[in-house]
Amino acid sequence: MRIGQFFIIIFITGLYACRPDYQDQLYQIAHDAGIPLIQVAYAEGNRTVFYEISTVKELESGEDYSAVFQAASLSKPVLAYIVMRMAERGEIDLDSPLGAYTDMERFDDKEYASQLTARKVLCHMTGLPNWASSPSSLDWPVSRITFRYRPDSVFSYSGEGYAFLQRAVEQIQGRGLEEIALAEVFIPLKMNASSFLWREEYDSLAVSGFSRSGEDKGKGSFPRANAAYTLRTTAPDYIKFLQALSRGTGLSEQTREEMFRPVVQAVRYAERPRECDAHIFWGLGLGIEKHPQLGEVVFHWGDNGSFRALFLIVPGKRMHRQRILVYFTNSEAGHDIIGDIAALFLKNSKALAIHDWVVLK
Repeated sequence: MRIGQFFIIIFITGLYACRPDYQDQLYQIAHDAGIPLIQVAYAEGNRTVFYEISTVKELESGEDYSAVFQAASLSKPVLAYIVMRMAERGEIDLDSPLGAYTDMERFDDKEYASQLTARKVLCHMTGLPNWASSPSSLDWPVSRITFRYRPDSVFSYSGEGYAFLQRAVEQIQGRGLEEIALAEVFIPLKMNASSFLWREEYDSLAVSGFSRSGEDKGKGSFPRANAAYTLRTTAPDYIKFLQALSRGTGLSEQTREEMFRPVVQAVRYAERPRECDAHIFWGLGLGIEKHPQLGEVVFHWGDNGSFRALFLIVPGKRMHRQRILVYFTNSEAGHDIIGDIAALFLKNSKALAIHDWVVLK
């Protein structure tokens, strides 16, 4: 369907379309924010609708949600899901020191490092910085890590924590992250476009990211698979993962509930508490907002600079009434639209605190 100078692809699965008429609104939201390309998936029960909208050019006829985006930190819940499956099989103990599974050489404070567990990593209670140095730099694997806080003392969002947990998982399974993810997630869930490593087809399918001023920042390249930020995927692929996660596919009911249960209040900047922090918590690998209209909304955001993404899982009284929304953008402005896109699909009149929690510094 052509509307003006842009091209929109829509595909609906299930018996009936769930809100299939949002293409004009999505175009306007993305256009007003200066986002060149947005890909959206929304599921309500067993009904799913997809959108891929360009605001700057006409998409070629025949493209079918084929654009591949950097998922950024939407990578993290994939590792969390893998770890919880391993814990159920007795391969990892969530409360045992990760130093029992892998080395602690990069940490300056070995006493603090010896206190780190999978559980502390998943709920961001490690006391670690986000990164010790740029994780895509050549020297990152040997860079020194200095703790910002005592472990288990405050919420401290950390990619380094996930990288440490990844090393433990790789040591336990005796194989790399990509091979593990294929076996545990991508192949079982038929996520055929997803990978933590660059694939040959990404030469044509991966999209470039853009700054707010419209500067092309390129497709980006990562020297190694990193569970905290290097996943590339599509909205149709990633919503398969979210549907499996929300249903507890491959997990016991107890484990699924544990992941979705608030553990710690997520004060994002420990020295500067904000009003929005009062509504945000963290479970095992997942953020949770306690919202007066929508209930406990599970979320995660992704920010790789010129690629920004978000997912929301809204509970229902019955599992089949859960609502799931995920979007990917190739723009630094990708988080400006959190409130607008959430309200479009979820019809909440009270804004989500997630928007301020992610956007406000």
